[in-house]
Amino acid sequence: MNARYEYKFVRLGEGWIAARKEKDTYQAVTQEHAIQGWRLVQVFAPPIGSHGNAKFYELIFERPVR
Repeated sequence: MNARYEYKFVRLGEGWIAARKEKDTYQAVTQEHAIQGWRLVQVFAPPIGSHGNAKFYELIFERPVR
């Protein structure tokens, strides 16, 4: 039987200042989603912005469709 999954994308930070402030909170976001049955699949950072920082981070979660 093939398992089916649903995905959720959570964006943290917009611009290098916000991304820098929020990158410390990705642990809390991951824990919160884990409690709801989501599994962290990947953290995506877009092309680099000014000063070598990502413009934002996107956390990708998955869980089996119930």
